[in-house]
Amino acid sequence: MSAKGLIIGDDGLQRCAWHGNLDDYRRYHDEEWGRPVTDDRRLFEKICLEGFQSGLSWLTILRKREAFRAAFAGFDFDMVAEFGEADIERCLADPGIVRHRGKIVSTINNARRAKELRSEFGSLAAYFWAHEPDGSERPRVVDYETLIANPTTPTSVRISKDLKKRGWTFVGPTTVYAFMQAMGLVNDHLEGCFCRAQVDEMRRQFARPAA
Repeated sequence: MSAKGLIIGDDGLQRCAWHGNLDDYRRYHDEEWGRPVTDDRRLFEKICLEGFQSGLSWLTILRKREAFRAAFAGFDFDMVAEFGEADIERCLADPGIVRHRGKIVSTINNARRAKELRSEFGSLAAYFWAHEPDGSERPRVVDYETLIANPTTPTSVRISKDLKKRGWTFVGPTTVYAFMQAMGLVNDHLEGCFCRAQVDEMRRQFARPAA
């Protein structure tokens, strides 16, 4: 019997339970979530999609991800920064994405802010990885109860405040922490999940980007 928050798949492997053994969600858990990312486009995409997720499930956004990529130029923030009113109306008419004007406008705004961040730090990756929390902030054991009790962290609060000061929107501390979990700034695969050891090893070998 698995511990709380864990589930055994039909392949016999124990995983975090949040994917519910749905094929696409399980692939996301196994192949993407928590694995360190330095690609600026992927980082920008994820923080924008986390903003779109607000009030929805990540599975809803995941299943619309290709449509979002088509609508937002593959999340090339240099291109998105040039979007205007016609692009906003185009996105609002696109049934494949979440048609929320505020979140669409936020993505365009954040693309412009991302360019500023890159100019200052050299890359989005250098900025975000400079905020990687040290061991003193991490829980001794990463279990279901710990994660449920901590939807934000001191680091996610600091990043959120800093991004907001820089003019970013839809980047609250809960959104930022979900971004940190997904992009590998922390390893929140639960103890007992087969991915946890894989991600720990990736993080040990990972070359952090420098500003």
